[in-house]
Amino acid sequence: MTTAPARPKDLYPTRGAAEVTTPRQDPVVWSAPDAPGPIQPADLGAFERDGFLSIDQLVGPDDVARFRTETQRLITDPKIRADERSIVEPKTQEIRSVFEIHKISEVFASLVRDERVAGIARQILGSEVYVHQTRINLKPGFGASGFYWHSDFETWHAEDGMPNMRAVSVSIALTENYDTNGGLMIMPGSHKTFLGCAGETPKDNYKKSLQMQDAGTPSDEALTTMADAHGIKLFTGRAGSATWFDCNCMHGSGDNITPYARSNVFIVFNSVENSAVEPFAAPVPRPDFIGSRDFTPVR
Repeated sequence: MTTAPARPKDLYPTRGAAEVTTPRQDPVVWSAPDAPGPIQPADLGAFERDGFLSIDQLVGPDDVARFRTETQRLITDPKIRADERSIVEPKTQEIRSVFEIHKISEVFASLVRDERVAGIARQILGSEVYVHQTRINLKPGFGASGFYWHSDFETWHAEDGMPNMRAVSVSIALTENYDTNGGLMIMPGSHKTFLGCAGETPKDNYKKSLQMQDAGTPSDEALTTMADAHGIKLFTGRAGSATWFDCNCMHGSGDNITPYARSNVFIVFNSVENSAVEPFAAPVPRPDFIGSRDFTPVR
């Protein structure tokens, strides 16, 4: 465990009396365009421009089968369900997410270390990386609720103390992502502007926000402006496909009212040169299983 460093100047004000926009102060791709790594220069350029990169098959069918088997084991384990790292749907009481899966499962720990995954994170962030967060997201059919529009960085900055936009997420599909079963939506190019949200962070906000986001959500007016400027991209793909996206992308997903489940593994890598400090707009940091304070590089 590493002690958090002193908090630097706040480059991205949020959770104040009113919404405020701030131009991005950080690079998107931190390595040189010709830096060695799994991503080709043209794709790095697309990531810089759009804030995301889709990969048709990051992991193969055998990997997907192994991850799905492990997911089923975790969500049916009474000890895991009783653990605070499991978040349940408010209405159905079904498990919605299981956090810190790389700490409770060697299967998912090996995925985090896999060069197909960690290697891309290092290339985008231009440094060694550590795991800020992992989780399984589950959207069973017939009514699983979505995740409202938000920038992850807004929350990680305000509540976890992440100083700069030097983190990247990957969502790896464990099931088919159709255009109807609550898939990921991103506003391309939205990562170039930070939207600071209005309103203070309530005490223990994470307990509510993991089920239904409230604090840190943009206004309808701001979302309309961003959508008009950037459009909305909906991601589909077979199991094993993946979407990498910048920490400041405005994104969300709708409810799944189809019969077809949508599940994914979600991993957040942060640069070791961007380790979390004290929160910028919350009384205390969120628990480690949501925003890690262990800055050990992934090996």
